[in-house]
Amino acid sequence: MIKNKPIYILGIESSCDDTSAAVICNGKILSNVIATQEIHAKYGGVVPELASRAHQQNIVPVIQQAIQQANIDKKDLNAIAFTRGPGLMGSLLVGSSFAKSLSLALNIPLIAVNHMQGHVLAHFIDDEKQQKPSFPFLCLTISGGHTQIVKISSYFKMEILGETLDDAVGEAFDKSAKILGLPYPGGPLIDKHAKMGNPNAFKFTKPKVNGLNFSFSGLKTAILYFIQKKTKENPNFIKENIDDICASIQYTIVEILFDKLKKSVNETKIKHVAIAGGVSANSEIRTVLKSYEEKLGWKTYIPKFEYTTDNAGMIAIVGFLKYLEDNFSNQKTTATARLKVNEN
Repeated sequence: MIKNKPIYILGIESSCDDTSAAVICNGKILSNVIATQEIHAKYGGVVPELASRAHQQNIVPVIQQAIQQANIDKKDLNAIAFTRGPGLMGSLLVGSSFAKSLSLALNIPLIAVNHMQGHVLAHFIDDEKQQKPSFPFLCLTISGGHTQIVKISSYFKMEILGETLDDAVGEAFDKSAKILGLPYPGGPLIDKHAKMGNPNAFKFTKPKVNGLNFSFSGLKTAILYFIQKKTKENPNFIKENIDDICASIQYTIVEILFDKLKKSVNETKIKHVAIAGGVSANSEIRTVLKSYEEKLGWKTYIPKFEYTTDNAGMIAIVGFLKYLEDNFSNQKTTATARLKVNEN
């Protein structure tokens, strides 16, 4: 059925500070347009009010571009998928309102998508450069707002095995970068400096947390006190040791993540392991995960870079999978700032 009939889904993503639209046809990405908002860099973090205003400016041209790049007419679309949550409420409302209006105007179904399911199911985008995981698999979902180990039994059966009790790993990277005076977003810059540094130069204590849960607030505080103490002794400490500091911070964060991931594999006996979310773009996390194929006999799945950060391609693939199950939403569906990965 699918092979004979093309199913076109428009995906709209507006959960934080990136406005994105994508068109997918039977699981293949035809376009994936992202407008990033530069304005937040000078504030050292995302300003919600400015984010929603920028979404309002970007959404029409971004959707128009996505449809043009896909080389289709908007009348060809079978359904519209949009991010319902989690995310910043103002940002989510821009995307959901536009999706609702467009679905009414074109008289086609509306599909609400959980942003976190989008990160996980981005692995199922039909792309020869990435392998699709087989069920069941474990997914380490790591981003600016989330740190979770999720057991995926089927497309829409997900169980959280462990999650952060306080800050997300992306926030730990960004806050550490801020302490070091690096511009926002600082996570990629820590990764860049870490490549040239010694990961064992400075020791940071790993938090003791029961089960498969995580905690990063204590580590952030320890890094702050360490930097304050060292710069008091030597005002040029950061400048002289930036590569080693970044390498040591990154090494500690990656150790925390993989200690829990190894524990979850041992407990569940599931050796198919994937990563997802913005922080899965980190080069050290990718390298360590890949090395476990040989060391521990895992089968690992690493998404393409463009599907790791917030993008509408991942929203479109969830929309496509829901379309196949006739899992549609209605005009009463509301955006919600808080949504767990196992909620629809």
